[in-house]
Amino acid sequence: MNDNDRALCATTASLLHAAGGIAALGLALSGIALGVLALTARSLSLTSCMGFGAVAIIGVLERYLALRLRLDAGLFEGLARGNIASLSALDSALGRIGVRQLPDASRALAERVFGTRQLLQRHGITVACQAAMFLLALLTQDMQ
Repeated sequence: MNDNDRALCATTASLLHAAGGIAALGLALSGIALGVLALTARSLSLTSCMGFGAVAIIGVLERYLALRLRLDAGLFEGLARGNIASLSALDSALGRIGVRQLPDASRALAERVFGTRQLLQRHGITVACQAAMFLLALLTQDMQ
């Protein structure tokens, strides 16, 4: 792996760490929604109750995506620091722990970065949906 590849890996890992605030927002929205449902579900309107429920359900997907992004951040850091020697070594290790099947052909680093950026974008969209449902639930809270 050359210096440009290591720089790309380090930059990608930094981007993923910077997006950790989005994951924190998603977790907070899920926690608040679950707390509201647990404490006041009987006094909420059906629309509000369904909105808070949707926030919690979307939160399951959000947590999965956040976990994947944290894993990718660690892997890109390992590649940047040289703890993971090559992409084939990475694929082999992921296959051995059962996270990924061993590919027939190794993917290029640029493809991996692109895939991670798509995952980051999906995570952002998921949290935006959570926030929209949370706002809807708040706005319909008193409508009975």
